[in-house]
Amino acid sequence: MAAPPDPGAPPAVATAGDARFFHRAGPHALSAVAAAAGGAAPARELMLAGVAPLQSAGPDQVSFLDNRKYLPELEATRAGAVIVHPNMAARVPAGSAAIITAEPYLGWARVAALFHPLPPLRSGRHPSAVVDPDAQVDPSAEIGPLAIVLARAEIGPRCRIGAGAVIGEGVVLGADCRIGTHASISHALLGARVYIYPGARIGQDGFGFAPSPTGFVTVPQLGRVLIEDDVEVGANSTIDRGSAQDTVIGAGSRLDNLVQIGHNVRLGRCCVIVSQAGISGSTVLEDFVQVAGQAGLTGHLRIGRKARIGAQCGVMADVAAGADVLGSPALPVREFFRQVLALRRLAAARRPGSDGNEGAGDAPAANKATD
Repeated sequence: MAAPPDPGAPPAVATAGDARFFHRAGPHALSAVAAAAGGAAPARELMLAGVAPLQSAGPDQVSFLDNRKYLPELEATRAGAVIVHPNMAARVPAGSAAIITAEPYLGWARVAALFHPLPPLRSGRHPSAVVDPDAQVDPSAEIGPLAIVLARAEIGPRCRIGAGAVIGEGVVLGADCRIGTHASISHALLGARVYIYPGARIGQDGFGFAPSPTGFVTVPQLGRVLIEDDVEVGANSTIDRGSAQDTVIGAGSRLDNLVQIGHNVRLGRCCVIVSQAGISGSTVLEDFVQVAGQAGLTGHLRIGRKARIGAQCGVMADVAAGADVLGSPALPVREFFRQVLALRRLAAARRPGSDGNEGAGDAPAANKATD
């Protein structure tokens, strides 16, 4: 058993990829790392063993810069190689190899995955797993401890079902899906490479009821959840099945932790929904929509392609394609800041002794924020 940390000891240097938690591959040649990053590097014989932040990387590690704020760390880094934009290449120290790419952060993502791929699949079923005889499980799939796979479920090739997860009757998982611990999936069809994080709930009843003289009558929720390829659903998020239609999550979309998707909602391709956002029933998000944290969308809306919904927005009307909105009720960004500025001026004018001009100095900043 490892000794407990000394409370008087200095904090450990930040590192990436602790071997206790993350599978490691490599070392890799500089040329292979540059190829993974989609960049170009000098012809140098250099073997690299891992990734690390600029401030702690050593001569056998790769780091990256994607924000000018960290230029001092770049200029002082000891990293063996650094992934940078072409306009930052000259700032890379002589002892480090510059891997030049137009998209450093994307390059970093690919290089980090090169050194830390997913752990190898352990095909087969844990002895404590419960798999109904009528379920179809590909022999290459991994079924973890205490996982449950019910009748008529179909588990595709190379799927990984985490400990305690429940796959309901008739659920279909395409190839290479990963279902996190204690997640539950019912009334759903998943495409390929879908990742459901721990604790997520997919396919439960939508929130539907009809009033009667004696109370509420629950409306049967008879739709499904369709999750297309390459979607990720964050921990403890919930996606309700449709009432009569289907709830659809478009290919490539990313849902953060603690997101609520109501019944009959339809997300287009590559939508991003940030933590604690909620989307009410039958609302449609077209492709590439972004919804920031704690935003709330009422039902039966249409949010146009590439629209962006700001944090804590209350969206009660359709949003045009490409629009940016803020506030509650949501307003176009420029209008929102105009109203904020007007309220500041009004409040300043009502203060005793004010000449009514207090807060006017905020105008350039407010206007700049809306440009």
